[in-house]
Amino acid sequence: MVKIGILSDSHKKIGRQQKVIDELKNLGAEFLIHAGDLCKEENLQTLAESGLEYVAVFGNNDHSLINLKDKYNIHQEPYYFNYRDISFKLMHIPNYLDRDSNIIVFGHTHIYQSDYIKNSLYINPGEVCARNYPLSSFVLLEIDEDEYRVNRYIRAIKKKLWQIETKVYKRAKTDV
Repeated sequence: MVKIGILSDSHKKIGRQQKVIDELKNLGAEFLIHAGDLCKEENLQTLAESGLEYVAVFGNNDHSLINLKDKYNIHQEPYYFNYRDISFKLMHIPNYLDRDSNIIVFGHTHIYQSDYIKNSLYINPGEVCARNYPLSSFVLLEIDEDEYRVNRYIRAIKKKLWQIETKVYKRAKTDV
């Protein structure tokens, strides 16, 4: 089973992003995906210093980070990559939602979304920063041969425990 941590919209909340990364590591994540709006180099540093392989894209609030593209694993959107023979498309703004990858990850709206449409999994993990809602959220995606398990973790600000909601999708034998 593959375990992938997905987060987005950290904005300037370095401590909240660190808590998310720490929890993802505790949950056994082996790879991290950040869907943009990191806003500060310190958020890129927490990804790089996590000890996990990671990838990120620039968000619409990441103009000050553009000159750091050679220092960190951060890319322009849409960014296509493969991890463990699974194709991904990563973006911040959901402008490129065509079904051309197994998994399409996006952010920007700060609203959690998980859908499996015509053999493609769409995920928006919500917001780390808790700007729009008093909740910080992320996704731990578990992938095996037969299913995608999307575990959404939510933590109210000033609370210690994460709550979990899970959606399970049967993987088609003929993914994109």
